[in-house]
Amino acid sequence: MLTTQFTQVKETCLYFADLELALHFYHEKLGLLIISFVENKHIFFRTGSSVLLCFNPNSSSLKKSPPAHYSSGKYHFALEVEANIYERAKKEIESMDIAVIDEVAWDNGQKSFYFNDPIGNVLEIVPKGIWD
Repeated sequence: MLTTQFTQVKETCLYFADLELALHFYHEKLGLLIISFVENKHIFFRTGSSVLLCFNPNSSSLKKSPPAHYSSGKYHFALEVEANIYERAKKEIESMDIAVIDEVAWDNGQKSFYFNDPIGNVLEIVPKGIWD
């Protein structure tokens, strides 16, 4: 077994054939900061100390370096908020006409809620400390 201890998942990757959809949803609606945008290739967003990478799969599949990567289907990732603003975050998402598709009450007493991005990826909002 590897003895190195990892500290976090630093980046998450999604694939959007239409990067303008990613721009509109993740930047304009969710407020993620754009740190790189190359038309028809990629758009990268900062969220806290992590990065959300959105690649055009058609362009990314042709790469030589870094190695080609692409995929399709519904992805899932979670965005963390301070526990005391969890309910406010849920109301803000709903106020933008983004449907909350599920909310789960976990065994530890914490809750999280789920919604879709424009291409069907499943996003989750979790309160800080949910896995502590």
